[in-house]
Amino acid sequence: MATSKGKSFLGRFGVHIAVLFFVAIWTLPTLGILVTALRDKDQIIATGWWSAFSSSSQTEAGRLPPSSAQVERDGKFLIEGNIFGDEPPREISAFGLRSAAPTEFAAGAVADLKDGVTLQLNADGSFVMTSPVAFEGDRGQRVYYASSAPPRFTTENFETVLLSEGLGRSFLNSLTVTIPATVIPILIAAFAAYALAWMRFPGRALLIAVIIGLLVVPLQMSLIPLLTLYNGIGLFFGVPVKTYLGIWLAHTGFGLPFAIYLLRSYMAGLPREIMESARIDGASDFEIFVKIVLPLSFPVLASFAIFQFLWVWNDLLVAMVFLGTSQEQLVLTGKLNALLGSRGGDWEILTTSAFVTIIVPLIVFFSLQRYFVRGLLAGSVKGG
Repeated sequence: MATSKGKSFLGRFGVHIAVLFFVAIWTLPTLGILVTALRDKDQIIATGWWSAFSSSSQTEAGRLPPSSAQVERDGKFLIEGNIFGDEPPREISAFGLRSAAPTEFAAGAVADLKDGVTLQLNADGSFVMTSPVAFEGDRGQRVYYASSAPPRFTTENFETVLLSEGLGRSFLNSLTVTIPATVIPILIAAFAAYALAWMRFPGRALLIAVIIGLLVVPLQMSLIPLLTLYNGIGLFFGVPVKTYLGIWLAHTGFGLPFAIYLLRSYMAGLPREIMESARIDGASDFEIFVKIVLPLSFPVLASFAIFQFLWVWNDLLVAMVFLGTSQEQLVLTGKLNALLGSRGGDWEILTTSAFVTIIVPLIVFFSLQRYFVRGLLAGSVKGG
């Protein structure tokens, strides 16, 4: 049944379902990273993040005390204790003496180790190994067991990443690179977009065509010529080349074509009557730009700020080329890449580092997301 606006209930319901579907696709991985980062590292290896709130079952290996811990009782020699030691107790369901059969015996059963030696491992972790003769050897019997543990959450992973792994320094480096590399292109592009949209001067159409052409130039293609020019200027003036100023200018150059195109398309669609009224009242172009155009263009400015912030924050190539890879200059993506290379099996470190990496872009996006859709429509307005 169609409504007064011409849309059926089924059509609107389908749109909502589609939106929820895509929201879930993007939200679930982020939720999984956060839950994994807060879990105990042993449970991360044993089960997936979706089972983090239920007891997990895992197979572990332990070693009983050596022969020096034995006591003699009723003509037999015994080694007793708890296999968990000082660790939190867990419930054991089965145990074994070989890695090929780690659950050969049920918890509480008596396993025969030959020559009259027996081992009993109970569900609470307590054990008793009995022998008719004295035990010998400096190493205790190796035991495999399957245990279930309650869910355990901890903030130690974040403490390790932010303090021990040196990610805090890289986090500050990324902020130092990203914030100016987002603000500078917006300032330059705003002035240029206003001039191309509302001011008449020779070569205006050619400049617009050049900017549109630069949109299709890959970053990788322009990286080497730009780096050569950059190094030449540094050598000519005798100044260091691996500086924050260099990477700010590089990101500004790579982001300006899209910024100018997006802002000009939006500004060109602003009502002409407002501009003409301001000119009649004696306002200059600078006053019109600052007092009228900029406030009306805030949605598209916020949209480009989101794009530029995400591009610079997630960048690795430009940062390594123009800033370097030393510990004092390494950005967050570079540090995470180093962790991937040297700590490939430590999932608690990798997931925590990944969540620390994405938390800042998420904050920026949700802070400006109400302007995002309106800014994205800038390219569809009719230019002047």
